[in-house]
Order: sequence, then C-alpha cells, then structure tokens
Amino acid sequence: MQLFPLSPFVATFCSHFVIDVVPLLFCSLLLLRLFIHVHTPRDKRLPPGSLGLPYIGETLKLYTQNPNSFFSNRQKRYGEVFKTHILGCPCVMISSPEAARIVLVSQAHLFKPTYPPSKEKMIGPEALFFHQGAYHSKLKKLVQASFLPSTIKRSVSDIEHIVRRLLPTWKNLTINALQEMKRYAFDVAIISVFGENLDPEIEGIKSLYECLEKGYNSMPVDLPGTPYRKAMKARKLLNETLRRLIEKKKESGRHGGGLLRVLLGAKDERLNQLSDSQIADNIIGVIFAAHDTTASVLTWVLKYLHDNGNVLDAVTREQEEIRRKLFEANRGLTWNDTRRMPLTGRVIQETLRTASILSFTFREAVEDVEFEGYVIPKGWKVLPLFRNIHHCAEFFPQPEKFDPSRFEVPPRPNTYLPFGNGVHACPGSELAKLEMLILLHHLTTSYRWEAVGDEDGIQYGPFPVPKRGLPIKVTPK
Repeated sequence: MQLFPLSPFVATFCSHFVIDVVPLLFCSLLLLRLFIHVHTPRDKRLPPGSLGLPYIGETLKLYTQNPNSFFSNRQKRYGEVFKTHILGCPCVMISSPEAARIVLVSQAHLFKPTYPPSKEKMIGPEALFFHQGAYHSKLKKLVQASFLPSTIKRSVSDIEHIVRRLLPTWKNLTINALQEMKRYAFDVAIISVFGENLDPEIEGIKSLYECLEKGYNSMPVDLPGTPYRKAMKARKLLNETLRRLIEKKKESGRHGGGLLRVLLGAKDERLNQLSDSQIADNIIGVIFAAHDTTASVLTWVLKYLHDNGNVLDAVTREQEEIRRKLFEANRGLTWNDTRRMPLTGRVIQETLRTASILSFTFREAVEDVEFEGYVIPKGWKVLPLFRNIHHCAEFFPQPEKFDPSRFEVPPRPNTYLPFGNGVHACPGSELAKLEMLILLHHLTTSYRWEAVGDEDGIQYGPFPVPKRGLPIKVTPK
C-alpha cells in the first residue's frame, strides 16, 4: 500500500472526525487482516515485483518503454515469475517455456482467458476468445473448420486478386506501410468471413469497423465525443448491419462461403442453432484477430527485409524462380506454390519471433493457485511472456539479430509461441501466413521500396510497430 502526504484541507478535515474514524478504521483493519488470514494459504507468498502507482500501476511504463527492456529488466531483477499491475489489474508475469506450458496447456483449466471488460464489451461477450468449456470447444471447431489448409487453399486466387489490385495503388508513392497493410488484411478477413466481397455492404462494415478499432485502442471513457463512446455507437450499428446480412442469408437459403456459412449451418444443443448475436460477436472477433496483428507483422517484414539486403536478395531470387514457372505455365499462384517458399516462410517465422507482436496473453486464475512456490490469488491476471521467451539467448542465440536461418531446424518445444498454445491458440495462423506469402511474392518480384526519413524505433498502439507506421517509397522494378 502506497502512502501520500495529506493536503492541509484533508488534514483539517480528518482531525475533526478522528474520534469517530479511528475506531472504525481499526475495526476495518482487523476485519481485513482476518479476511487475508482466511483466504491466503499459509506458508505461501506472492511473487516478488512492484505494483507501481495506485490504479495506474506500471501501465504507462509498459506502453512507453521498449517492450524488450520493460520485461527483461524485471525478469533480471525478480526472476522468471514476478508481479506487476497493468491496465487496472494485478498481474503475475511468467517468462519460462515450462511455466507458459502449465498455464496454457497442462493446467489450462485453472487459468481462464480474459480481457479487460471494456474490450470484451466492444468485441462481443459471445466471442470465442472469452469462453472455455463446451461452448468454447464447439466454437473452436467451427472456426478451425473455416481456416484449415483444406479450406483456405481455395482462397489463394481471391487473395492474389486483392494483392494485384492493391499494389499498383502504391506505385511511385510514399505510403504508410502499416495503414496499407491494414487495408490488405481487412480485405482478406472479409473474404475469409463472408466468402465474397459484399459490395455495397462492405464499405459500411469497413467504416464502422475503423471507428470501432479507434475506440478499442483508447481509454474506456464513456463520455460524449470520446473515441470510446463513438466506438460503442459504431459497435451497435455494426451489429445491426451484420444481423441484416445474416437474415438475408437465412431467407435466401444461400449461405455463401467463409466462416459465416459455417456458423449459419451450426447446430447448438441448447439453442437448436447459433443465435444471431453469437454469430455477429464471433464474426467481429475474427475480424479483430485477423486484422491488426497480421498488418503489424507484415509491416515488420518490410522493415527487416529493407534493413537486411542480403536476405531480401535471397527472398527475391526464391520468388522470381516461382514467377518464372508461373509465366511458363500461364497461370496464377496455387496453394502448392506457396508450399515451395521455404526461405520466405523462415523470414516470416523470424519476424514473428523478433517483433513478437503479441508480447503476452491474458489469463485469469479461477482459484488460488500454487505456482512455483508462490500463490497466485483468485482473480489475478496471469501473463505468459512470449516476448521474453522469444528473446532468450538460451533458446535463440543472438536474439536481437534478424536471422531466418535459425529456423532451418525446429525450435525447442514451447519456445516459439507467436500464435499462443493450447486450446486457445490462434485458429487463423495458417491463413495469416498464406496472405503474407502471397503479398511478398508479388511485392518482391515487381517492386522495390525504400524507407522515408531516418527515424528508427518503435511506436505502440497497441502493438509494437516501426516508428510512424514505416513510411516507404514504392517504385516498380
């Protein structure tokens, strides 16, 4: 508990009521001590660490410092298990592969997935991410069915069409790489969810989603004019738009393709079929999951290739050989072609490791949990630190060096977790890698790019990305 000096006004106010307040405070402290005695296991203690400032905790430090420094400094000081306080929640952070496996896999039933309430409300409480048990298992199977290789391989030509339409708009211009990658990832997500481009509905959905995204990454202040209030209005309109689409699909009997078709065809033992709100929440959730993270990774890929000319040259040679075969056969890319891009695939793997877009994931202890000699109280957040594991020299020598060759051999188990692990691992990982491969094929074979400005560094919002979203000048070869 942190103490602060009282102002003169507060000191005078307290002196007038000291006779009444002190006995009440004394009793309250006795009750609190009794509560802690009853609810805290004997001979156990919280992990070491600092909870920072009241309410704010260490949130500002987390989002203004280099994330590698924030986590590694605390790990060096306190060890592989330490406590902190971020985003209004007391947390225990863990930074070893073995501990991460316990939380995410072997003892996952003790640590439920959790998000800050404002973000859960914005995505939708029926979304896959916020559940465990039977409902989660059913939804996970449905979503996975939409993103299996056997399913997404049929999307290659659609994704390639998006790329061919997008890249010429960059020609001889300075673009913000992050914003353009968001455009691309959103269009791919729409195809994956709806199985088609829903013009004119697509523009309305995109506009509402952009407003929702701004509020999602803002402080949850529900006052007129704030990004959060605007986002909640957009969320309501987005839900109405999706409900109209769902109703139209049901009435026509033509469910189309993508995730929407799978969800419309799903039967639920309790509800006979998934409700419109369940379908809408999961569609919004999948778009969220498929959008920001993929765009951020692609931005880092361009940054690392730009800064490592020898790697870019090797990737270009690999892609030009594939393009030569496509030209001879007079056809576009196929799924099998994307399986013959080993070096490009390793570049993506190394980018996922080095950038570690998801520095951690949130879990919550469902009861008091004994963990490596400490106690994690019920309700505390538990954060497996993917970034620390990915930047550990024991698992990845010279971790700050961008070296795709390190993935010529498989990494040690539980040391490479860009998509999480266990039952809550990202079901769309194969789609994310596919859209990256297709974009890189066309970009490296037809264009070159140069960073604009000499700024280097990281910006946060909420994922770590190159400074200013990586402005680049794109020119045709």
